[in-house]
Amino acid sequence: MDTPSPPSRWRRLWLPMAVALLLATVAWMQRPDGRLHVYVLATPGDAALIQTPGGRFALIDGGSDPANLTLLLGRLIPFWYRDLRAAVLTGDNGQRLPGQVAALARYRPELTLAAAGLGSGGFAGEWRRLTAAAARPALTLKPGQQVALDGATLTVLGAAAGDEGGAVLLLTYGATSVLFHTGGATGDAAALQAARRPLDLLVYPWQRELDTKLVAALRPRAIVFSEAYAAPVPALLSYAARRHYSPTVFHPSADGQIELVSDGRRAWLRAGDD
Repeated sequence: MDTPSPPSRWRRLWLPMAVALLLATVAWMQRPDGRLHVYVLATPGDAALIQTPGGRFALIDGGSDPANLTLLLGRLIPFWYRDLRAAVLTGDNGQRLPGQVAALARYRPELTLAAAGLGSGGFAGEWRRLTAAAARPALTLKPGQQVALDGATLTVLGAAAGDEGGAVLLLTYGATSVLFHTGGATGDAAALQAARRPLDLLVYPWQRELDTKLVAALRPRAIVFSEAYAAPVPALLSYAARRHYSPTVFHPSADGQIELVSDGRRAWLRAGDD
């Protein structure tokens, strides 16, 4: 009976070499491209991920499905990353908080900001525990705060608690502007500050009316609708009616993930998960 010959040196080395080559290929494909990327994620509730021109990440809210958010972040954030430049929580309801808790269990934020009035039990208590473990105290959202994002800047224009809870956040990068308006009418006065420059993208609650002085003043190039805000009287508008207020409208539940890409001079939008 023939005895098997000992494995050759090549046979002993090919597997680790193949793994190393695969990891190097993945790392090359996920390298920063020097552009700003804003992803409005296709998950229940509200969640957005910012990739800075330098390749770091900031998370705004997290949606209501922790497992789905973790999956989506795993597709967008390189597997070797375990840090976030910032985590921003615009409200403590179940449409924003559970997913961010799951994200903070996996990624360590350099900076955390949360709306006033965050509780101490349930998901809110776990959020507090995880941010405390990051060895940096969580800050309360206040107008005027700014987060530097490798040439881009995230500015808090307004923040409110209670039934009208939410925040108004302006992301700028060169000539590109993105406004996150996650709450009710109490934030409209703050959001008007964004009317000083052309607005490439407005993230705005689906259940709010669009026939307002704010939307008329902003004249956004595109609107992505969010769903975490619940209005006492929902706006019953079709997609066709909503296009009277912006030439391009999206909702992640219908259009999938929405991505804005900017090189600082111009910005373009992509819809879908690819």
